[in-house]
Amino acid sequence: MDLLFLTPYLPSPPRWGGPRRLHGLMRGLAEGHNVSVLSFVAPRGPEATFVESSLAATREYCAEVVTVANPRYGLGTRAKRALQLRSLASPRSYERLVYHQPAFQAALDGILRRRRFDAITVEFAQMAPFRFPRATTLVLDEHNIEYDILRRTSAAERGGARKLYNALNYHKLRREEQRAWRRVDGCSLTSARDEALLRRHAPALRTAVVPNAADTDAFRPATTAPEPRTVVFFGAIDYYPNTDGLLFFLGEVLPILRARVPGVRVLIVGPSPPEAIARFASETVTITGFVDDIQPYLARAGVAIVPLRVGGGTRLKIVEAMALGKAIVSTTIGAEGLAVTDGEHLLLADTAADFAGQIGRLFEDAALARRLGAAARALAEREYSWRGSVRKLERFYREVLASAPNRRPDHRAGATPRTTAGSWR
Repeated sequence: MDLLFLTPYLPSPPRWGGPRRLHGLMRGLAEGHNVSVLSFVAPRGPEATFVESSLAATREYCAEVVTVANPRYGLGTRAKRALQLRSLASPRSYERLVYHQPAFQAALDGILRRRRFDAITVEFAQMAPFRFPRATTLVLDEHNIEYDILRRTSAAERGGARKLYNALNYHKLRREEQRAWRRVDGCSLTSARDEALLRRHAPALRTAVVPNAADTDAFRPATTAPEPRTVVFFGAIDYYPNTDGLLFFLGEVLPILRARVPGVRVLIVGPSPPEAIARFASETVTITGFVDDIQPYLARAGVAIVPLRVGGGTRLKIVEAMALGKAIVSTTIGAEGLAVTDGEHLLLADTAADFAGQIGRLFEDAALARRLGAAARALAEREYSWRGSVRKLERFYREVLASAPNRRPDHRAGATPRTTAGSWR
């Protein structure tokens, strides 16, 4: 198949959750298909080196890579707040204002004038409002149900202004996301929970669960023993669900855990830690910022923690920790959407006392930690490898193409997309 992906950022190298999914699926598909990508990137400046390295890494497996600088990436705090205020007076969501850029539409039009694709995959509903020829087969890949995360975020917020802003933006984003479901021919999701939520609003849309996964060949259990009394959290630290979860752990769980396990050490690994997290850095709390390879840090810890209270889709951090054979303690929301069983593949806890207690239990019972880690690794190999997820996505493309033959591209030499009035959706 000839496949085009529209993405909010380049997929490689995968440095946090979103790119990890893109990288795993797109690189896997490229082994048997022609994969191209049209992506936003940050404007030239401090990000120039990062953009160049991402371009080089993505070109290793993509037939064509086209990028568009998004002027609303990397906004300072004042500029971001100004855009948020503007969105309050607009019928459009904040996300729509960020991503719906005319330059991206122009680049998309240019690609489709000279090339035809069996399917175009739109990554995230925020990337769906662009115009496409009617002959195009469109697939939406929902990493999360975005408005559901915003609903949960609004419910968790304590500040009145932020709570109101998120509540208002939630209604706009819900309308836009549900409209995107009506425009596409199929939608892949990361969990059965998200699929069920979508089906309540778009029961006729063809869907498939394509799980988040791990490279189970590269992510393997360490052969060395972890450091004593050490826990690790990894992810994009400035992403609100991660920030909120870490503040819960550092502020409420850790004091209880220290009383039970003197000398406990915490590793926090990931880019862009906000000041609210950075202020917890100490001799026993290490905050690394961005690292090229997370595996050495995960190998140091006996327990991987996922103290999330807000989320959607499924957590790549759990899947990758499972592939590494780590003992995991997570909240129920943190493990949501994964085929895991409490006490078999990981331990669940939702209160500060219970979360600290489960970590202490693993430190005190090495056999339990080993058993959970081995079961988690086996589950990752069976259900959560990128190889398996790529196969599921390939089958889904074929199902969607077979169900919409009138939209299959015309591959005659010189064929071009229909761009006359009324030919776009």
